[in-house]
Amino acid sequence: MYPHLFMEDFVFYLFKEKYMNYLPKSLAVGFVLATFAASSVLAAGTHPVTGEALADDQTFTYSLLDEFTSVDPQIVEDVSGSDIIRDLFEGLMNQDADGNLVPGVATGFTTNDAKNVYTFTLRDNAMWSDGNQVTAHDFVYAWQRLADPATASPYSWFAEIMALENVGAVMSGELGPEALGIRALDNHTLEVRLTASLPYFAAMTTHASTFPTPQWTIRTFGNDWTKPGNIVSNGAYVLTEHIPMERTIRERNSLYWNDEATILDKVVTLVINDENVDLTRYLAGETDKGTVPSGQYLRLKEEYPNQATSFPRLCNYYMTFNLSPSGPEAFKDVRVRHALAYAIDRSVITEKILQAGQINAFTFTPGATAGFDVPAVAFGQMSQDERNAKAQELMAEAGYGPDNPLSFEYLYNTSEGHKKIAIAAQQMWKETLGANATLANQEWKTFLKTRGGQGFELARGAWCGDYNEASTFLDLLSTPSGYNDGKFSNAEVDQLMLEARTMSDASANYTRVEEILANEMPVIPIYHYAGVFMLKTNVKGWPYNNVEQNWYSRNLYKVAQ
Repeated sequence: MYPHLFMEDFVFYLFKEKYMNYLPKSLAVGFVLATFAASSVLAAGTHPVTGEALADDQTFTYSLLDEFTSVDPQIVEDVSGSDIIRDLFEGLMNQDADGNLVPGVATGFTTNDAKNVYTFTLRDNAMWSDGNQVTAHDFVYAWQRLADPATASPYSWFAEIMALENVGAVMSGELGPEALGIRALDNHTLEVRLTASLPYFAAMTTHASTFPTPQWTIRTFGNDWTKPGNIVSNGAYVLTEHIPMERTIRERNSLYWNDEATILDKVVTLVINDENVDLTRYLAGETDKGTVPSGQYLRLKEEYPNQATSFPRLCNYYMTFNLSPSGPEAFKDVRVRHALAYAIDRSVITEKILQAGQINAFTFTPGATAGFDVPAVAFGQMSQDERNAKAQELMAEAGYGPDNPLSFEYLYNTSEGHKKIAIAAQQMWKETLGANATLANQEWKTFLKTRGGQGFELARGAWCGDYNEASTFLDLLSTPSGYNDGKFSNAEVDQLMLEARTMSDASANYTRVEEILANEMPVIPIYHYAGVFMLKTNVKGWPYNNVEQNWYSRNLYKVAQ
């Protein structure tokens, strides 16, 4: 076992660890904030580290495209909901502005040489918003709740890829949740036992599904426990208002262990479904962070050079075929899947429609992923003319042509940007292949339910990494994945991903999986994301260098103008 990691040891330990090349500079900043936040410096209205004059009103308002799925850590399944949960709850570990691991409720951790037993030491001043102390038992409850089939968590599969001891048997109901490989050695010591060596395991604890939840509150209010007035949380903010499809408000939690270092007092979200309306309201001063409508980035960057921004993100945009028994018979033919994938001119989408630094994708895993070298898959090396010609040849071989055109429905969630991409793909399929694609859209929650229940033929998909390692993407297309909505199943992929969990260098496995995906084409990679949005110049602290974009409102602040 490694020696116990106190705060000063923590930096050196994480710096040495493979897959965790972290040097958390923000620890020093955190110490300065904690030391000086209550001093006359902050009281005088200046930032305790930078010396910038702070705005009198520390309210941060930003927009959401649609209603988030939940603020329950074990139920949430979307990016916007996870952003809110990182304010309301705090897990074992956090990330700094560069994506490095830094302490959260845990001040540090130890692990054995095999990296299959992790022991986290919890701080003794972490409190719930109702005054109860946060203990190791709260994490045990939350993780058991995540894996318990009775919870019906859409993210229960994350517990499985964390390789927790007995997780499969717990998820299947063969064993009770108490058999899961996590236990509280005492109130401030948490032990986690794994069935595989995971050098990057600690990084997985920054994911919302692993955050603690208050058992007493859930028992009292049931499914209503997340409503304002009922909810008890342990993060830097508490939820004070939630009007579905309209807005949420979260305000500072005075019992948060590092509340003195928090500068923003209030965070407001506004649901704005239309990208152009969103931009109009941003420019009118209603929001501090807003949307860049598709195709408008270059114009906005020229007009508002200090507000429009674009940077690499750990996300992909793809289309998924329904390969389940309920899916169309045509999509069972790999030639048809290849033809539809080849016929999409990704450059038109990234350079003509989006125009904001997105990268054409021919692999599922983005190049921004740590330690991942994008393999040169064959169809990615062709010119678009070559891909079109091959697509026509394959479609003819599959028996489709002018006298027998392929027809199918493409489903996407409501968004002007998604609509533009859908229309472009529809035209490409028609012009190149003579295929007839009917477009259908649904609001976010309905869309998730339809796609998760295989009630589609071809559907939009997108994934942002839960941690910065290739398995966060490739596990998605393994048979057991809870988000393998197309129900693709390949024994070699499953075996390669299983083996990768215990390998010191799994890059060869990941390359082979990408090759299989290019050969089988269960999904059509379209592009890899850029972080594109508008942000007012008086908002500081945004973590642009964090490709996962795990941001925390407590690290933001507004300066006087």
